[in-house]
This record gives sequence, structure tokens and C-alpha cells, in this order.
Amino acid sequence: MKINFNDTIAAISTSQGQAGIGIVRLSGKQALEIADKIFFAKDGLKPSQMKTYTMHYGWIKDKDGLVIDEAILSLMRAPRSYTKEDVVEINCHGGIIPLRRILELVLENGSRLAQPGEFTRRAFLNGRIDLAQAEAVFDIINAKTDSALKISAEQLKGKLSSGINRMCKALLDTLAVLEANIDFPDEDIERVDKKEITQKINKVNSQLKNILDSARCGRILREGIHVVICGKPNVGKSSLLNALLKQERSIVTPIAGTTRDTIEEIIDIKGIPVRIVDTAGIIEPRDLVEKKAVERSQKHIRLADLVILVFDGSRRLNQEDKMLMKKLKSKPAIAMINKIDLRQKLEKEKITKDFGQVIEISAKKLKNIAALEKAVVEMVYDGSVRPAESVIVANARHIQALKEAQKLIEEALNFLESNLSPEFIAQNIKETLGCFDDIIGRRFSEDLLDKIFSEFCIGK
Repeated sequence: MKINFNDTIAAISTSQGQAGIGIVRLSGKQALEIADKIFFAKDGLKPSQMKTYTMHYGWIKDKDGLVIDEAILSLMRAPRSYTKEDVVEINCHGGIIPLRRILELVLENGSRLAQPGEFTRRAFLNGRIDLAQAEAVFDIINAKTDSALKISAEQLKGKLSSGINRMCKALLDTLAVLEANIDFPDEDIERVDKKEITQKINKVNSQLKNILDSARCGRILREGIHVVICGKPNVGKSSLLNALLKQERSIVTPIAGTTRDTIEEIIDIKGIPVRIVDTAGIIEPRDLVEKKAVERSQKHIRLADLVILVFDGSRRLNQEDKMLMKKLKSKPAIAMINKIDLRQKLEKEKITKDFGQVIEISAKKLKNIAALEKAVVEMVYDGSVRPAESVIVANARHIQALKEAQKLIEEALNFLESNLSPEFIAQNIKETLGCFDDIIGRRFSEDLLDKIFSEFCIGK
């Protein structure tokens, strides 16, 4: 369906359900006219008479004068609004019925229901934000941790866009010199200085490398990692999950095999969103239910980004332990000895031989849990911590475009080294600039915008 961006749009912009406050948002040329028909302010002013950035108390009424709800109306006139259009927000009670009735009223009076992400799409199309910033809005809404929120907020402020624009300027300056020599070879103009051009392109290449180096960190902060807790029965896997969650999520008993299925939770470990799975510790299934549980556990272990292999420090290693150790040799794994509050019988040196570092804890007594969390973070980041001022890129579309840009820049440097004609270098720079334009939206297709904004909620 072709979208008409001249229409006035409306949507419920808060989560639907019972809440103290709900918001119905309008944006477009008719927003004030529609508000005039349904909002009756206590001070007697119509919305079209109100000053921008003001809020007014009143009532929402239907065409028969029946009061639907009391409300506060917020007004933001174009171009100083989220969409750079006239925007009206009706703040009413957050129940399903009043929100639905108010939305029906604004639709009956000339607006249409917004498409997913259409408010933010209009903000982009009207030039208030670039495409990378628009995508940051989605990431802020979906942030799972404070760290993910921070990098998304920095992108919304334009940190990535500023870095890209600086690289664009450097490449455009270089391109201007190259094209002047290509177009006017016989004129008395500045000749191409190979050393200077190489330095400028190398600087852009270095900046690209620094941004791409952050991609793994950024994707982890944005999407999180899949961590699986495994071990033989009754080693304390469920106790460990409860300790990490800081609440009782798994049933813990002295009976081996209490957990007969996988249990999943999302937790925040030092800013990393972790989807942590407590697997069944059953090695030899006794019935069909346990067989399915073992199959599911094995699947989670196979797909895990990181495995925490738990040993019982109060018991000696047995064949079940050794079998799990063998299975996990090719996986990123942390070996963890639990129950250090009990008399130790485990041969620690045999585990150290296969896994190197071994974390010793008591999940029941909550001892040394911080050391385990630190080990998880170090495994995820390979021991590296990025400086706070660096640009962190997390979006898969951006990463792909930046990788293509770096490939083109490195080709241009090879062309320079091989003394090829300036035309080849200029072409690569143009294509690199195209990659940057794709990221911040100077170049885009409607299909791309449809794909990006279809993931947004309707009210944003």
C-alpha cells in the first residue's frame, strides 16, 4: 500500500492496558483542526489558538457532546516538533476503553491510523534526524540493559553520524583534487600529491577500522549473548541460576534430576544482556520426558555463545563430568567449582588442565558470584574494554555498509601503491561515500525504509 505522507496520522503512543496515563498522538496539517473538534479546554481556548509548547486541561467530547474523558492536551507546532509537523498529544487516563474511544474520534474527524514507525519516518523524511538516528530510536525502545541504552542514546545524539560525516568531508576533499586532475589535465592546477592523498585515505581507513573494531562489543550490548549452565545432576546449576538472578527462579532440592527441562531468563551482567539457560542435568534419560529434556539441553549447548560447566567440589570427578568436559573442548566455556562451603574432594588440577582458569564459588552461600560475573564479561569482550569516547556500532546494516566501505578504501590504497590512474581511486572513493550515504540516509530506497520502520511500534 502506497503511504501518503501528507495525511494527518494518529496512534496510541503508550502501551495498551491499564495504566495511569495514556497518550494519543496526532501529526500533520490537520492535527490542530481535528483537536479543535474534540478537545474543550477549561480556559476556553481552542487548540488552534494555543501557543506552541503549552499544555491545557480540558475534556474530550464526541459529536453529541458526551464527555469521553478528562485530558491534558500538549501542542507542538511545526517545525519545532518530533516530526517537524504540527503535533498534538492527548494525555488521558490509560485504560483500554478511553484510549480506544479517543483514537476512534480523531480517526472519524479526518486523520488516519499511523503505520508502524511512521512518526519517526516522518522525522527522517522531514530532515529532523538522519536514518542512523532514526534506527537509534528503535534501539532505545528495545534496549535490554543500561549499556545498550547508553550506546543507542549516543547514536540518537548523532555520535556515529558525526564520525561518518567527518570521514565524508575528508574523502570529498580528496575526491575534489583527484577529479580536478582528471577533468583538467592540462590546466595549471594543483597536481595530485600521492603521499598526501595516501595519508588522507589511510586516516579514513584507520577511523573505519576503529569503528568496526567496536562492532562485536556493540552487537553484544544490543542483542546479548546466549549462556548455558550445564553439569551432571545435583552440582548446583539451579542454585547458580538463582544466585545470578538474585531470586528463586529454579526449584532447588537435594534430589538429583530435579530440573527436568531447560529454564531461561534474561539477566544483566555488567551491562551485557545475557539469555541464561539452566539445563537438565540428566545424562541417561529414564523416560520420554527426560529424553526430550536431554535433547533440548544438548541443543542449547550446541547453540550457546558461552557455556558454564559446573562441578561439585564436594565430590570426585566421575565419568559424567569427564564426558561433559570432552564435549565442551571446542566451545567457549568457563569451568566452575560449586559448593566450596563443603569439604573439598574434587581434583581441581584435572579441570585446570583442560580449562585453564577455574572459578570457585558457593551458589548456596552466594560466595564469589562476582568473580564468575567478571569471568563472563572477560570471555565476552576477550579482556578488552573500549574507551568511553569511542564510537560503538551495533546495527547489522551499518556494520555491513562499513565493511564494504573499508574494502573499497583498502582497494583505493592498493591502486595508489600500484600507481594506477586517478580515475580508479576516484571511483572507489565515490562508492565509499555511497556506503556512508546508505548509513545516514542521504541515499535510500522506499523498500529499505519500509523494512526499517516496519519493526517499530505504531505509536512511534
